[in-house]
Amino acid sequence: MAKKSSSSELKQTVDQVTEEAINVGYRLEQRLHRFRQRRAEARGDIPVMVAFEGYGSEHHVRVLGRALLKTRGLIESTDESAESIRGWRSFTSVPIAFAHVNVWIDEFEFHLVADKGGVVDVDLQVSLAPGEHTVRMQTEGSETVESRVFIVADEQRIGVVSDVDDTVMVTALPRPMLAAWNSFVLNEHARTPTPGMAVMMDRLLHRHHEAPFLYLSTGAWNVAPTLRRFLTRNAYPSGALLLTDWGPTTDRWFRAGAAHKVQNLERLARNFPQMRWILIGDDGQHDPEIYSGFVHRYPEHVAAIVIRNLSPAEAVLAGTPLVNEERRVTIPDGTLWIEGNDGASISRQLAEHGLL
Repeated sequence: MAKKSSSSELKQTVDQVTEEAINVGYRLEQRLHRFRQRRAEARGDIPVMVAFEGYGSEHHVRVLGRALLKTRGLIESTDESAESIRGWRSFTSVPIAFAHVNVWIDEFEFHLVADKGGVVDVDLQVSLAPGEHTVRMQTEGSETVESRVFIVADEQRIGVVSDVDDTVMVTALPRPMLAAWNSFVLNEHARTPTPGMAVMMDRLLHRHHEAPFLYLSTGAWNVAPTLRRFLTRNAYPSGALLLTDWGPTTDRWFRAGAAHKVQNLERLARNFPQMRWILIGDDGQHDPEIYSGFVHRYPEHVAAIVIRNLSPAEAVLAGTPLVNEERRVTIPDGTLWIEGNDGASISRQLAEHGLL
């Protein structure tokens, strides 16, 4: 009994030390950010508002943007048409913590506050007609920028959510060195599109031409312009990017990518109670588990789960089990589960089930 009590006390001590270490890391990260922001302001960096594409229903709109401080030489990197921008340059801008942001949508005006990473991500309760609308955003000292927001009609029943890494582009993300190379060094010209996936998704758009397309990724907001250019250059359907932020939180050393995806899927279920989603991902990370968990909780919100199987070579690079190894994934009876290595094989199966 004494041995068991000693083991329990040791575990409690380790947990306390770990929790304190995480808190210290979080506080250090915040101090570093405040130092960078003060230094950027002192050298005359320019406030820049970056407006990301949003989406919404006839009763709400999700507005996405980011307030940054940029040197004059990097201002052009916010331009979607900018060429040959290395990934690492996306991480040199300094977020404006808790920036005050003005937002205009049609005749509506809102005054918002960004989070500590300068990110604006908020659902606004506003009634808009279905279709495209223009969102204008501005923070103190910045120019006003524009982006589009796509409003989904209440009668729309199908939407598409797609992962990015190893689903629409081949990145071998789970390998830390390759992930760093892809994020910090490569530009969008060097990234490889997944064979057939753009054609498959374009066919989905033509079959469900009023459907929203959302790209849900664990990538950082810093690489949003690069991802947007990649998707446009490779003819993927236009749609909002749902990204995250890096760095420690109050209870973790790094933000949980799986939790980010789960939270966004549940947000979609709440905001679009009438919608059934085609969920597209790959078996290189946790998409099968995330999507199967979602369909268990919200079976009425899933039209199909589409999993792109990594090739054996891709699986080795990604550090994941080979495709012939079983995963512990269960799905409710009646759930449409489709797997294939490329867009062509997935397209055939979607067509067979009347979704394409």
